[in-house]
Amino acid sequence: MLRRPASASPSPRLISAALALALAAGLGLVVPARAAAPEAKGLTVSVVRPHDQELAETLLVTGSLLPREELQVGPEIEGYRVTEILAEVGDKVTKGQVLARLSRDVLETQLAQNTANAAKAKAAIAQQKASLDQALAQEVEANSAVERTRQLRKTGTATQETLDERERAVKVTAAQVAAARESLHAAEADAVLVQAQRAELELKLERTEVRAPDAGIILARDARIGAIALSARTEPLFRIARDGAIDLDAEIPEVALPRVAVGQSVAVTPAGFAKPVDGNVRLISAEVDKASRLGRAKIALPFDPALRPGSFARGLILLDHRRGLSVPQAAVMFDGEGAYVLVVKDGVIAERRVKTGLKAEGSVELLSGVGADDLVVARAAGFLRDGDRVTPVETAKTVSEAR
Repeated sequence: MLRRPASASPSPRLISAALALALAAGLGLVVPARAAAPEAKGLTVSVVRPHDQELAETLLVTGSLLPREELQVGPEIEGYRVTEILAEVGDKVTKGQVLARLSRDVLETQLAQNTANAAKAKAAIAQQKASLDQALAQEVEANSAVERTRQLRKTGTATQETLDERERAVKVTAAQVAAARESLHAAEADAVLVQAQRAELELKLERTEVRAPDAGIILARDARIGAIALSARTEPLFRIARDGAIDLDAEIPEVALPRVAVGQSVAVTPAGFAKPVDGNVRLISAEVDKASRLGRAKIALPFDPALRPGSFARGLILLDHRRGLSVPQAAVMFDGEGAYVLVVKDGVIAERRVKTGLKAEGSVELLSGVGADDLVVARAAGFLRDGDRVTPVETAKTVSEAR
């Protein structure tokens, strides 16, 4: 006797369904056909509408704060001790302000000697003038004697020997006058020399006061009381930031350098600052470093005593700004032909070629290719293709932004 396999026995659910059909047939009831399965709606994707917003594209740069123009103040005279210091680091000084004083003892002694030499030269000039006047008088007397002797010689009263003697006397007095004039010139030259020496001493005395060549802020002081001031020192006595002007010496990648222009606005945040400082591009380097491939730009900052030269700072250079339609940066993809987005229309994915513009804060400006009413896939994943059927869901963020 053959045994029926256990798997061949009908299940209770099938028996109940068969009994229900048989009962319905016996009662003359019509059994409705099973409803058709709903059409598949595809994947659910997040979409956004391109919205109009203000876009500002910036470039992040870093660097150090440096004085715009540094003045190095050193001694103008050699070998004198520093006796007094009148300025300290951080002081705001004006043009010509005394920063330090050097010893004056030796120079004042030399000036006193010069005063005596000037008086001596003045007396020598007076003496030489008197000698010249005397020589001139003798010359006049000798010339008169010669003329008288010549007249007497014509009458035979005076001898030729007397005339010759008087003529020799004229030559002697003429030589004495010339010598007296030369002595007077020498005395006057000595006086001029003494006066020049005095002017030099007075200039040295003036230079014992070390003065600021221009207004600014004292950055460093290397002057020390008792130290000998030498112009050959490696470090100046004072370093001054002219007018207190500070720049950010920023490093800029060579690929971004063509987009940086003089006058562009820069938000600079020095180390330790809670808020940025408004600056602008003042100068752009004419070359790029071959090793680092970086260019440099000087970013002018307004005067602020809290700005410390040497501090690290970062800046955001405003490259461009305008209003335009934008979508999240993740919505834009690129291939060999350029940029494109995926748009949902009637539940079907469609690829749209777009032209991009500014990029700022995670958004990309779309110059062409889509409109404000298009639904753009927010995250254009690679598994979506043109013609795929999807269920779009507009994100709450987009709705709030559109408002």
